[in-house]
Amino acid sequence: MKENRRREDKKREKRNVERKIYQRKALKCGPCQRITPIFDQFSVKYSNAVFLKVDVDKCPNTALDQGVTAMPTFIFFRNRSKLGICQGADKNTLESKIQQFYGSGDTEDTEGSVAGHMDLISFVAKTQCECLNESDDHPLVQCLSADEGFLESDCDEQLIISFTFLQAVKVHSIKIKAPAEKGPKTLKLFINQPRTIDFDMADSNTSAQDITFTTKDVEEGNPVPLRYVKFQNVQNLQIFVKDNQSGAETTQIDHLVIIGTPISTTNMGEFKRVAGKKGESH
Repeated sequence: MKENRRREDKKREKRNVERKIYQRKALKCGPCQRITPIFDQFSVKYSNAVFLKVDVDKCPNTALDQGVTAMPTFIFFRNRSKLGICQGADKNTLESKIQQFYGSGDTEDTEGSVAGHMDLISFVAKTQCECLNESDDHPLVQCLSADEGFLESDCDEQLIISFTFLQAVKVHSIKIKAPAEKGPKTLKLFINQPRTIDFDMADSNTSAQDITFTTKDVEEGNPVPLRYVKFQNVQNLQIFVKDNQSGAETTQIDHLVIIGTPISTTNMGEFKRVAGKKGESH
């Protein structure tokens, strides 16, 4: 019993020391003071996100729980899922991370988006992406952003697109922007495959789900929802484009978006709202 009490006393003493360290850092944090007005400006500029501040003097356990080792530290969340982190009072780095996870703040960035979910491109391991039957002049990478060109198939209309994620994700829907006559029509989706499937396997194997895009879907870039319950723990996603809208010789994709959320949760109870409305993404 005495040994247990000594252990508890040591743990309590260590935690008190750590709290005092955070308090001293907060009081003397010049970088925090310099970045605060910039942070406040960003909270107005990027209205599609909610900006929160944590006072480590009052909430030392939050800092410890989140693994904060330096200040200022910025942590990015959506639906209680941690998206990323950056440290230091660098304006450009902070703004770059905000744009990465929440867009530029323009209304066009949220057009066709799905409430409570995000573009999962920042969680894709791009070096592990693969596309079978892609054109040399228009490879997969060109359709992963809205302004980098387009993906086009090579010798016929079919494509197999393979995505590997940096962490497990939930996939809610898929959005494809493409020309009406050459846009994809029938897609077969496969998840958590041990390797990239070939065209024979894609054609004959049972998929997690088959979906069909209409001409309007590809022209307007409308998200097509999936059977969400089947896509709750996705490490890799493979998309077999079986045909296109008009039977054209090749298939074209101007922009492909995988919409969902990463799997990672945190306790937001001690965070203080700075800007934004209740119910918005954070």
